[in-house]
Amino acid sequence: MSKVPYRIYLSESEMPKQWYNLRADMKEQHDPYLHPATFKPVGLDDMKAIFCEELCYQEMNTTDRFIDIPEELQEFYKMFRPSPVVRAYNLEKVLGTPAKIYYKFEGNNTSGSHKLNSAAAQVYYAKKQGIKRLTTETGAGQWGTALSMACAHFGLDLTVYMVKVSYEQKPFRKGVMQTFGAKIIPSPSDTTEVGRAILKEHPGTGGSLGCAISEAVEAALKTPDCRYVLGSVLNQVLLHQSVIGLEAKAALEKVDEYPDIIIGSAGGGSNLVGLVAPFMMDTLNGTRKNTEFIAVEPASCPSLTRGRYAYDYCDTGHVTPLARMYTLGSNFIPSANHAGGLRYHGMSPAISKLYHDGYIKAVAVEQTKVFEAAVTFAKAETILPAPESAHAVRVAIDEALKCRESGEAKTILFGLSGTGFFDLNAYTSYLEGTMSDYIPTDEDLEKGFATLPKVE
Repeated sequence: MSKVPYRIYLSESEMPKQWYNLRADMKEQHDPYLHPATFKPVGLDDMKAIFCEELCYQEMNTTDRFIDIPEELQEFYKMFRPSPVVRAYNLEKVLGTPAKIYYKFEGNNTSGSHKLNSAAAQVYYAKKQGIKRLTTETGAGQWGTALSMACAHFGLDLTVYMVKVSYEQKPFRKGVMQTFGAKIIPSPSDTTEVGRAILKEHPGTGGSLGCAISEAVEAALKTPDCRYVLGSVLNQVLLHQSVIGLEAKAALEKVDEYPDIIIGSAGGGSNLVGLVAPFMMDTLNGTRKNTEFIAVEPASCPSLTRGRYAYDYCDTGHVTPLARMYTLGSNFIPSANHAGGLRYHGMSPAISKLYHDGYIKAVAVEQTKVFEAAVTFAKAETILPAPESAHAVRVAIDEALKCRESGEAKTILFGLSGTGFFDLNAYTSYLEGTMSDYIPTDEDLEKGFATLPKVE
């Protein structure tokens, strides 16, 4: 066979016309969401008060394996999709590994990340329902940027509650979101009741995604013609992101490749499941048995590797439904590491279930090791990865080095979910030797576990 090209592209006609619903193939479903006031299972009517109707149906759908992507949304996708699968020949050479390394690159749009896949879908359904405005949270800013782009395209107003520490670390993200017409509020703020309560209990806090979610939900519930949208964790988001893995699978089929190891960074879960879902389908259906799926999270916020599998609130203010997931406790405030998109206290219920049942492995890595890998990758492949994406880069390099030691020529696929051009302060900190690693102690984690709700 001739040499695999550096970049493997699909044509527009080969783009996915349907999303893949992983839950339709799961052997067991994750436990139901619970109402925060009654601890009873949440129904569609409960969800419709917060989310758009069609997204509620997608959230609860466990039977349809494939769901049509609306034609108008397919046209929007064509502005930045399909995205390439890249053979990392130069990285392989630098590492001296017999492994074949591929990455799915999602950074070729202004948001610099995969987030636009779901942002466009959620805004499309809001517009279709007649919703006039949306609220959301954002960590590092990729989701807020993506949503501001989609809202500008479809003509909806947007308010973004941005985690305060990221708001301060990444001021230019604010400028990009404002360019597309979004209003940005650093969270926790004094604009909501829950924000004021969090500030009273934790004065001077840099915030967390859980805090920002609470504020965005409260604002949505109190604003006419408004709904809340979320960039990760939920089943509807995992569904929309499946275009990543569907494209990756189709591209690799063109060169007769199938990965032995698939690696994704994991904060709430959208990037990870988006990449692995179509391959996980083969594992669940028994057509492939030896594929290894690895979720990579920061050692500073280790929900999978050190969290509890329990019911917990999805936000700090306890206004959202409870989910059974791997969690560090809704009051856990992670350290101000630079991977803002991975600073969430919990993990997607679907991923948590797959991890609990042994389908997915998890690895936690320190941020200095993450940036070491990011610099190695950037020099070899000429792309500056986002800190979140660099977690997957770190473990891909580690797995390739294992292949060098064993002599095995495994095929590795990882998700390069975004670019790091708004993270230069972090790169500077690493290069100047001022970056530190924070790993919570068992005592630190126990404080979060102590707040877990008592659900029978």
